[in-house]
Amino acid sequence: MTRSAASPDQEAVEAGLVEAVVASFDACSDPRLKELMVSLVRHLHAFIRDVRLSEEEWGAAIEFLTRAGHITDDVRQEFILLSDILGASMQTININNAAYENATEATVFGPFFVEDAPRVALGGDVAFGAPGEPCWVEGTVTDTHGNALAGARIEVWEADEDGLYDVQYDAAKRSARGHLFSDTDGSYRFWGLTPTPYPIPDDGPVGQLLDAVGRSPLRASHLHFMVSHPGCRTLVTHIFPEGDPIGERDSVFGVKQSLIKRFEQQAAGTPTPDGRAVEGTWSRVRFDIVLAPTGA
Repeated sequence: MTRSAASPDQEAVEAGLVEAVVASFDACSDPRLKELMVSLVRHLHAFIRDVRLSEEEWGAAIEFLTRAGHITDDVRQEFILLSDILGASMQTININNAAYENATEATVFGPFFVEDAPRVALGGDVAFGAPGEPCWVEGTVTDTHGNALAGARIEVWEADEDGLYDVQYDAAKRSARGHLFSDTDGSYRFWGLTPTPYPIPDDGPVGQLLDAVGRSPLRASHLHFMVSHPGCRTLVTHIFPEGDPIGERDSVFGVKQSLIKRFEQQAAGTPTPDGRAVEGTWSRVRFDIVLAPTGA
């Protein structure tokens, strides 16, 4: 519904309120907090005035946020999902992880990282029984000058072939995730699962919003990485299989061209790099990771 423009007198009333709210932060002793609040108020009021928000729409927004709060718990973060589907998460990543020389690009963190992932040895299996096609992942961790980074901590996590993370089954379950450390030459290797597309949790208010605006909840297939090393900027990223049917229609805008990798399908019976016996098909991918220096 088109709403009529405000009269000059009404414009003055609305502008006066904006300035009154902005002035309410004058005594704030934290300059950054004051900057954030003033900008937030100006942008929020500009949106309300631009769309001529109705009281019913305001109420619906409050109710939406309330439901998002109610469904959020220790393993389900609806507000991160909301940030993701609005591109706010990806934009924050872009701002805080500016391109630096040949460093690997970052992408969204996602809502399913947990701190207590089990450690696996180099060449170990992070699947821990999760269903899916086995995938051999290998690569190196270096700095932007090509120097090997030994002992880099590599956290990996992913959904299983049914599109679910371990914590979606049981908050205490740990599968299809783990951490390992790069070798003395910076190399790493592990068994995981071949990534498959899956929907973000769409049984809550964020899923209802996507449905209302005609958007898919599907994420492009991916494998999560978080890589850290002293003196380097911690990298949070994914890799995405080449030819994925979702591709850049990823519901959280996380796909970057440099992160699309070739997952090479292997026929049943093909020898594996470590001699592991695999029943059926498997895949392999190489992902060489380059970390930017701290402060870059």
